[in-house]
Amino acid sequence: MSNRPAGHAPRSTIRPNSETGQDPTVRTFLRTADGIAVDSVYDPGPAVYEAGPADVVFVVAHGFTGDVDRPHVRRVARALAAYGAVVTFSFRGHGASGGRSTVGDREVLDLTAAVEWARGFGHARVVSVGFSMGGSVVLRHAALNPGSVDAVVSVSSPARWYYRGTAPMRRLHWLVTRPEGRLVGRYGFRTRIHHRDWDPVPLSPVEAAARIAPVPLLVVHGDSDGYFPLDHPRMLADAAGEAGELWLEPGMGHAENAAGDELLARIGRWARERAGRGTD
Repeated sequence: MSNRPAGHAPRSTIRPNSETGQDPTVRTFLRTADGIAVDSVYDPGPAVYEAGPADVVFVVAHGFTGDVDRPHVRRVARALAAYGAVVTFSFRGHGASGGRSTVGDREVLDLTAAVEWARGFGHARVVSVGFSMGGSVVLRHAALNPGSVDAVVSVSSPARWYYRGTAPMRRLHWLVTRPEGRLVGRYGFRTRIHHRDWDPVPLSPVEAAARIAPVPLLVVHGDSDGYFPLDHPRMLADAAGEAGELWLEPGMGHAENAAGDELLARIGRWARERAGRGTD
């Protein structure tokens, strides 16, 4: 694969019509700024039979151990496609993408490539939507790249690093930090995890949330989330100030698997209403 700039990749310009029934999706590998190949999919959504691209494109950042072909990621993409075009991708170390997972650190470069690719299709507004690890990545991406997105949705994200206050998070830390855990990650979850510790420690999600305004931020969290208790989303929303909005979902668990179609539809409607409108 040639060394292209981040987010630059060949893409089809073919758009189907109701008579041909051609598949409108585009799949390719993007190249990140640090040279990682990222498996990515573009779905033009409801504009596929129209003259131009949809106004809004969603860029979906999956959770740890997910990938672009996982059923729960595809379900999220289908739900959001009712409200705009959708880009999904596999983070480094996941699925067919290259590299190794850094559990939310260098993954910001993967999202940067996907957002730049999404912009290239001509959409007026870009909304990043992240789940769990991806939820922390969309926060840091927006904070570190002002003006890159028009709204941010962070679902089931931690507010701070190194949290081990729940049994699922203690298991996750074992998976990431222990050699035998990384073997389980590779062969049990199809996730290749980097062995190096963070150096330096990246900007925390709560620090990032404070830097996103005036871009609208929606924080979504289930009150039955087994990974991160409710102080995490509350910290994020408080840090965001007037730009932030908090939805605490009754009975919802963690991340994509727990996000029902009704919630995803509300997220889609919120994004269409708020993206690009700042805090006005």
